[in-house]
Amino acid sequence: MTVLAPCPLCQSTYTYAMDNLLVCPECGHEWNPTDEPTADDSLVVKDANGNILQNGDTVVTIKNLPVKGSAQGIKAGTKVKNIRLVDSDHNIDCKIDGFGAMALKSEFVKKA
Repeated sequence: MTVLAPCPLCQSTYTYAMDNLLVCPECGHEWNPTDEPTADDSLVVKDANGNILQNGDTVVTIKNLPVKGSAQGIKAGTKVKNIRLVDSDHNIDCKIDGFGAMALKSEFVKKA
């Protein structure tokens, strides 16, 4: 039994061969295993206005954000410096003065 490459999108190991393509049954992605991976698969995160964010950018919150487990939330207009982008639901990791380490959604910030 030959071991097939995992899916490049979801990393599923349950791929199977169909003609000259590999298919992922979990996400439905089909790809040619002989093709070189492209650099277009990099993470692209946009703020509420559609501006592309990068690691190290400074952003400003556009609305009051409740913080789970805290009596007070993050107020609109709070400046967040030196963000780090991650590939998850909350795609910005940062430290906010007075709160500490946080994860934010990019749809609730704008680039400063």
